[in-house]
Amino acid sequence: MAPHGTTGGDPAGDVVVGVSDSLAGLAALRRGILEARRTGRTLVAVRAWEPPEGEALYRRWPEPSWTRLWADEARQRLDRAFESAAGGPPAGLRIVRRVVRGPAGPVLCSIASSPDDLLVIGMARPRSPAARLLHRRPVHRHIPARAKCEVLVVAGPRLLPREARMLRRGELLERRGRTARLVP
Repeated sequence: MAPHGTTGGDPAGDVVVGVSDSLAGLAALRRGILEARRTGRTLVAVRAWEPPEGEALYRRWPEPSWTRLWADEARQRLDRAFESAAGGPPAGLRIVRRVVRGPAGPVLCSIASSPDDLLVIGMARPRSPAARLLHRRPVHRHIPARAKCEVLVVAGPRLLPREARMLRRGELLERRGRTARLVP
């Protein structure tokens, strides 16, 4: 039996991964690498970005130099995600890196537009009610309703609130009598 996405010869479709800095995003990248390697498909790593103040405000006062700066920062974050998730770009795998301006949900749905694609996204653990009010609909809820391909949602690791704070700050972690420094 041929692996998923193959039709006897070359694999059909791509493994498209939405890449973010979150632990769930890094877990999704690791799973995307695994799926691409297992099926022999191309891994398309996508980093979507928007101006920090939002598109509406940016349209009122556009500044191309800031746009270049934000796009470069998104490229660097994509590179750092590969370093954090897999120690660098995996060898022996076809990888396409895409940095696209726009909201993550619509960007990922437009790139994974073939029914033969596999779209891999991370699902962060629930946030507090106050944090949920400030953010749009989560990507892991937007995509499955609109995607034209198979979607694989990867849950992020379960952490205690104290551990999450320590990871964000890059502090020392003490666990089971061992101390380990987190490397960014």
